Amino acid sequence: MSWTATHIAEPRVFGHVARGKWSKEEAWGWYEGVGPVRGCNYIPRTAVNQLEMWQAETFDERTIREELGWASALRLNSARVFLHYLAWEVDPEGFKRRLDRFLSIAHERGVRAMLVLFDDCWNQEPRPGPQEPPIPGVHNSRWAASPGRSRVLDRSCWRKLEEYVKEVVGSFARDSRVLAWDLYNEPGNTGMGERSLPLVEAAFEWAREVEPAQPLTVGLWADYSDHMHRRFAELSDVVSFHTYDPPHAVEAKVRLLLAYDRPLLCTEFLRRQVGNTFAAVLPIFARYRVGWYFWGLVAGKTQTYYDWSCTPENPCFAPPRIWQHDLLYPDGTPYDLDEARLLTYWAEIEERLFRGWRS
Repeated sequence: MSWTATHIAEPRVFGHVARGKWSKEEAWGWYEGVGPVRGCNYIPRTAVNQLEMWQAETFDERTIREELGWASALRLNSARVFLHYLAWEVDPEGFKRRLDRFLSIAHERGVRAMLVLFDDCWNQEPRPGPQEPPIPGVHNSRWAASPGRSRVLDRSCWRKLEEYVKEVVGSFARDSRVLAWDLYNEPGNTGMGERSLPLVEAAFEWAREVEPAQPLTVGLWADYSDHMHRRFAELSDVVSFHTYDPPHAVEAKVRLLLAYDRPLLCTEFLRRQVGNTFAAVLPIFARYRVGWYFWGLVAGKTQTYYDWSCTPENPCFAPPRIWQHDLLYPDGTPYDLDEARLLTYWAEIEERLFRGWRS
């Protein structure tokens, strides 16, 4: 039996040119329609990577339901979620059913998803099936690049990558539970450089062929002024970016990106050790109308509360006093109660600011 999505978005009320980048008017019309974006990068605490999250044997609906309930209680309204090409390749119809189930659980809790299709970060040759357990004391030790370096560089694999993009985006192209598509996380990371850019460009082309009602983006994450990052912004309907910098650098980056005159979404932030905290960064985002996603919701098998310096060669066996990322302990208790209070308080501020912008 074939699978189809059931939550169909209303047609956009502004013009749309098939297979083309959105105009600035379309992008701002979308942004006004969705309101303030307050989100997290999300993977359940029981998953060591995206494959463990999405494969049938380890798809943990109970934990997802619980944790997205915690997100909703903190007044978050979106989650940036990493898919994985290999989970789709092994079981396309089952993968889409699980994604549909995830979106329904999130929708019930008032959370819309930004879905990430490709990713250059960390382990470069992922394999489907049972995943290795986390390496003790190591930040994100088993995160799996998607589709992996060999497939990015071997264009004979691209026919299947094209099928993946078109089938996943096409299946949810009019789905109101999907907020946006982040086609490729940190292209060029882990030594890939500009070798990833052709796949970025192809992913935009493939996704636009199925005419999604949601915007497409790829985030700027390193040198915003180099050729590759400028190309990300040129291709994107809305401009997204990552910043783990101290507050003054966060504001400088935001001001630089204002030149594109498109909605801005910070799709990764929160690095407490350098002052990149909720209290310091959220006022900057509010000042410039930036939607945001911090990393990540619950401390779990990814161990991203450890610093990036905690590597397989240099593990950090003692839990850090200051967490790098993550908001909640595995039982849902906040790492810092003041942070949790600030998030709920900040939601009220942003809603008032948004009403003021609209008026």
